[in-house]
Amino acid sequence: MIREDGELKLMLAAGADANHEPRVFTVPISEAHLAVIREDLARHLLLWSAILPLCDAAGTRGGLDENAAVALLDPILLSSPADVDTLFRRIPWDRSRLVAHGADLDLLERGQVCEAMRAATEGADEKRAEKHRADRRRAARGVVLGPLDTEILRYTGQYLHGATVPRRLPDAVDTALLPQVMRVVATAEQACAGMRIGLDPRRGNRATDKRDWDRLAAAVEAAVRRAYPELVDDAVRTVSFLMCSEAADRSRSAPVEDDEAAADGHPDLGESARKTALSFTDDKGGERKWLRGGPRSASAEFWEFVAARSAADNEVFTIEDEELGEGIQLHFYADSIARITTVRPGKAGSDPQYQVEYRLVDGIGGYRNLVRAFVRGGCAALEQHGPWLSDVTEFERARRRRDAW
Repeated sequence: MIREDGELKLMLAAGADANHEPRVFTVPISEAHLAVIREDLARHLLLWSAILPLCDAAGTRGGLDENAAVALLDPILLSSPADVDTLFRRIPWDRSRLVAHGADLDLLERGQVCEAMRAATEGADEKRAEKHRADRRRAARGVVLGPLDTEILRYTGQYLHGATVPRRLPDAVDTALLPQVMRVVATAEQACAGMRIGLDPRRGNRATDKRDWDRLAAAVEAAVRRAYPELVDDAVRTVSFLMCSEAADRSRSAPVEDDEAAADGHPDLGESARKTALSFTDDKGGERKWLRGGPRSASAEFWEFVAARSAADNEVFTIEDEELGEGIQLHFYADSIARITTVRPGKAGSDPQYQVEYRLVDGIGGYRNLVRAFVRGGCAALEQHGPWLSDVTEFERARRRRDAW
């Protein structure tokens, strides 16, 4: 409470400005209002709950609707409990504020706000308010958690906030139900044993392959639902999210994948066909050279180049063997690739003649296979990965059919 130019005012901090600093608002009040605010904690909290939506409506720099705020003072502070309850049925109010200060939840749900605040506390329990908000969000979706569902969500840290990155928090679980929770987790681990989520350099240095993620999530969810059909979807999904997040973290922390080393033992055109010098380029003038004998393979070097340069307006990347006059061009925007060979080099000022052939590509895994094959054996090694189409019109028809399907 403050006096400003001799006028008594209620001052409160609520909302935030554009710099995320708290905004401060004032509302003129009378001595009678001040007496109730000082003596009646329940009425004080009910007034706060009713004024907060007005503060939120002011946004980051708008003014408080002072007339609306003043209009709340008498009805909330000086009216009968029945009239206060009636008022709260027709105005917006901040439920979580009352819950944090000990409101009786059953009475609150029935609209008996004055009675609900009889046991109000001066201190706020924000965890209680968070739990109540989470329960109401689930109830709005028709979700009712059983005891095991609840403890699984607590184990992953997603009981309060479903968007939180899941973790393993056994200490947050009711000890009586922890063994059951761990059996559910073990079922999920067995379902995805040996599966991995690779990185997708088309979307940056830390992005993961969405198809790998979806495949692992589907395997986990199917296994958990078979073993525990009574679990609600929220509990099943949080376990699959945990497995996927951990698999993705393992890929991000691992050394850059060496596609050539991973393919050892696969048939190719022999050691002599391996590339010794390549250039990597993109649509924005970026370029990188690679020479055999360096510390890293051509594939690893190329995908690092892609991760650093790929963007919404930069989705065409080329690998070229300038000495042999052949290369491949990856079109990420169209899920396709072109292999390019020089039919006749340019002479005496004439342009060289190229043969260009196209192929559709199935995700980042398909791109990795084709890049690996080219690095190990050039365009000839790509023949087995056909069909390759030289007719652009025919290729476009195939691409439209694929996209429509």
